[in-house]
Amino acid sequence: MADQKPGKPRNLRTSVKGPLMFSAFWAALAFVAVLVFASGGSARTPRFDLAFTGAGIAFIVTLVIAAMLSMSYKENAEHLGKGSGVNLSSAKNPSHGFGGSGAPNPPASPDTHDDQDPRQGL
Repeated sequence: MADQKPGKPRNLRTSVKGPLMFSAFWAALAFVAVLVFASGGSARTPRFDLAFTGAGIAFIVTLVIAAMLSMSYKENAEHLGKGSGVNLSSAKNPSHGFGGSGAPNPPASPDTHDDQDPRQGL
């Protein structure tokens, strides 16, 4: 909200339209699902009362969850993407770990064969 410019439309994350469309989709899906499954077959009358109740519950729950998630969104600080203090790239220092040119591979056990599980016989 603080980065909003006056006179310009909001982006989808900060506008009201995004969470409303998301909630409306799940409400419609819940309406259809409850209408189909609550009637118990095609020989019985459809249960619109349960379908509207399920759609309302789905709409409110998803709207509250979307609102809570959008309120908790926070941009990362600029210094977090720089990799300061942590060696994030193994290409810079290949001597760490197995398989690098600086460290030998672990020796194979002389009494195991390639086709046998080394845990057998314990």
